Amino acid sequence: MNETLHKLYPMLFNPNRKTLVWGTEDWTVSAVPGSESVVENGHWAGRLLPEVISQYPQEILGKEVARQYDNQLPLLTKIIDARLDLSIQVHPNDEMAQRKHHKMGKSEMWYVLDAQPGSHLYAGFREKVSPEEYKQRVADGTITEVLARHEVRQGDIFYLPAGRVHAICGGIKLAEVQQSSDVTYRIFDYNRPGLDGRPRELHTELAAQAIDYHVYPEYRTEHQESMNERDKCLDTPYFSIRIIEASQPFHRNVVKYDSFFILMNLRGDCTIRIRSTEDEVRLPEGASCLIPAAIADYDIIPIHHSTKVLEAFINNRKSLKSLISDFLHWT
Repeated sequence: MNETLHKLYPMLFNPNRKTLVWGTEDWTVSAVPGSESVVENGHWAGRLLPEVISQYPQEILGKEVARQYDNQLPLLTKIIDARLDLSIQVHPNDEMAQRKHHKMGKSEMWYVLDAQPGSHLYAGFREKVSPEEYKQRVADGTITEVLARHEVRQGDIFYLPAGRVHAICGGIKLAEVQQSSDVTYRIFDYNRPGLDGRPRELHTELAAQAIDYHVYPEYRTEHQESMNERDKCLDTPYFSIRIIEASQPFHRNVVKYDSFFILMNLRGDCTIRIRSTEDEVRLPEGASCLIPAAIADYDIIPIHHSTKVLEAFINNRKSLKSLISDFLHWT
C-alpha cells in the first residue's frame, strides 16, 4: 500500500462553537481563515485542517476538487441552534463575492434537525418587489411581509442559492452545508443590539445588488428518506447532499466522485470503517468527520439501533478508465 494512505483516515475535529445574539453555531468542519477546524484524532491531531490538506491536497480533496479550488476545502458545515430569530440576510454569488471581497460566494442548504411546534423560517419572496420597494421595507421594518414564510418540521430541506433572502427563526435546530465563505449581507435585524450592546451593522446597498428578486413556485426541497437506503436529496453546482439512515452496516464506495466526503452524524452514534486501511472512528451524534477522497470506500455501522448521516461532497463522477488510473497510483 502507498505510504500516503497510512496518513489518510477519517478526521474528527475539536469543538468550534460561536455564541451569537440569537443562539449558537458549531462550525463542525471549517477551513475559513480565523475559524479553522483543529484535527482531534490520529496522525494529524492538533493540526489545523488547511495545514493537513496542504500536505496531500489531491489525495484529501480529490484531484478535480484540488484543481478547481486551488487546493482549498470548498465547503463549510455547521450545526445552528436558533433560540431567537436570526437576521434577515442574503449572500453574494461567486462573481460578486470575488469582486467585492476576494472571497468565494455563499450558496447553502439547511436540514432541519428539530423544530418546536409552529416554528418557521423565511426563504425567498412570496410576492414580487423592486429594489426600491425592498429598500423602503427595510427602512420601515416591513420586509418580512413580502418574504415566503415556511413552517418546518424535522427532516425538511431548503436549498438557498446565493441571492435568496432568508432567515432561520427561533426554535429551530439545523445542519447547514455551504460554500466555504463567511460573507453575509445583513438586511434587517429587528433593531436589536448585538452582544456588545450596539446595533449590528446592516448592509442594505450591498444586499440590494446581491438579491434575486424573482418569486419561485417552491422553496422547499422534496425528498424521501427510507431506512437502509441512500436518499439522493440534493445536487447543486456547489455541492451534493445524500442522507443515509441505517439500522445495519451500510457500505459506501464513493471513490468515483473524486471528492472528499464530510459526514455529519444527525442522529445515533455510529462507527465509520475504511475498507482499504481498516481504520475505524466513532462518530457521535452531532459530530462530523472528513473522509479523504483517496480512501472514500467505507462502512457506516450503527452502534445502537440506528443512525442517520448526512454526506456532503463535490460531484466529480469519473470514468472507469480514470478510476483505474487513480487506483494504480494510490496503491
